[in-house]
Amino acid sequence: QVQLVESGGGLVQAGGSLRLSCAASGRTFSSYAMGWFRQAPGKEREFVAAISRSGGSTTYADSVKGRFTISRDNAKNTVYLQMNTLKPEDMAVYDCAASEFGYHTVYSKVNDYKYWGQGTQVTVSS
Repeated sequence: QVQLVESGGGLVQAGGSLRLSCAASGRTFSSYAMGWFRQAPGKEREFVAAISRSGGSTTYADSVKGRFTISRDNAKNTVYLQMNTLKPEDMAVYDCAASEFGYHTVYSKVNDYKYWGQGTQVTVSS
């Protein structure tokens, strides 16, 4: 069991940057692979980025590759999503999630994740 709380969302202009944080409590944080997803109004939740338990492996959706960076600090029980060069199409509620699968693996499907945070709103103005 793990509880996840996101923070860092807000309003930015197109081309700007934000860093989202996801703080975990409960079971040992390093036991989980972590991911970020997002959901825009009227659309399905989509994968953004993922990182393995140790932080040694990462993967990204094509839409954010080269602009977003996922990282984790297991000593602080926190995973981050650095978002640069934001576009209006990045506007969504961003949610972090924890998976119990694997040891050195990353996951990109909603069904791969068991625990979810409440989400944080990212708004991008033109």
